[in-house]
Amino acid sequence: MEIKVINANGKAAASMTASDDLFGREYNEALIHQLVTAYQANARSSNSKQKGRSEIAKSTRKPWAQKGTGRARSGMASSPLWRGGGKIFPNSPDQNYTQKINRKMYRAGVASILSQLVREGRLTVVDDLTVEAPKTKLLAQKMKVMGFDAGRVLVITDNMDENLYLSSRNLENVLVLEAHQADPVSLVRFPKVLVTRNAMAKIEELLA
Repeated sequence: MEIKVINANGKAAASMTASDDLFGREYNEALIHQLVTAYQANARSSNSKQKGRSEIAKSTRKPWAQKGTGRARSGMASSPLWRGGGKIFPNSPDQNYTQKINRKMYRAGVASILSQLVREGRLTVVDDLTVEAPKTKLLAQKMKVMGFDAGRVLVITDNMDENLYLSSRNLENVLVLEAHQADPVSLVRFPKVLVTRNAMAKIEELLA
């Protein structure tokens, strides 16, 4: 399939041919949801700790007699039913939240995301994107010329240029990643995606 390409001045450039298998897939919402959920779960750290009833610093004495008081029977104040008691199924620091996604599912899911970006006109290919000096103002001007001055933009490049990286750090709506760093969450989260021509070839190589 043919994908339109622009230059650094926002003008139309020679179009490029992209893989139909990668940029012409049908939208698979269930697979994308599973992929994004797994990616976020795998990034989750297990640092939550709750106390069970055996770890609560309360007396194990029976609060009142079993019978005769008119109140419900109770064994100890550390009961999970009581305020300040232990949790029934407490979180543990060694809890594992990871979810397995095999390579075939990952490639199909990312291809489905990229295909949908192309269909919705949210993916733009640029010939090349460089900044002469590590200045935020220079990159902001380039983004404005190309029509990306409003809204959040994900920039994917084949090789991280130091000037480009340093220039983008103070632009809160711009995130610059290399092709191998482009993850499903970022592709879904950003309304606009700007990819260099060389990065497109690198993505096709990685997902082949």
